[in-house]
Amino acid sequence: MTNLAVYLSGEIHTDWREKIQSGVAAAGLSVDFNSPVTDHDSSDDCGVVILGDEELPFWKDHKGAKLNAIRTRTLIEKSDLVVVRFGDKYRQWNAAFDAGFAVALGKPLIVLHDPSLTHPLKEVDAAALAVAETPEQVIAIIAYVLTGQL
Repeated sequence: MTNLAVYLSGEIHTDWREKIQSGVAAAGLSVDFNSPVTDHDSSDDCGVVILGDEELPFWKDHKGAKLNAIRTRTLIEKSDLVVVRFGDKYRQWNAAFDAGFAVALGKPLIVLHDPSLTHPLKEVDAAALAVAETPEQVIAIIAYVLTGQL
């Protein structure tokens, strides 16, 4: 199998992406990772930096959201697998959108969250092909997908 393209979406306040990337690398698996821009200021300001200032915060956010959507949609469309992490501290509307978009495109979806979020995320979990609680479980899923071995 050629490199698996994996999109890592969701919360940006913990090191879950780095754990998955380093675990996959340590296992010698052929995976190319992409993700949204995880620098909050860059993500928020991209629209006005590229397209010009706005007086009202709504239009600043609108521009930024649309540019981020171009990036997200493009990378999810090119992905073989999408992993969406939901944290418990912040509302991750973007993660919910990414999960729905991935499912709409027929992309295999892995949802990653703490067991305490099982009830609030039951509809998202129902759309996923796997629900993991740890980055290590995601690494094991990717390894199984690529090698067929446990």
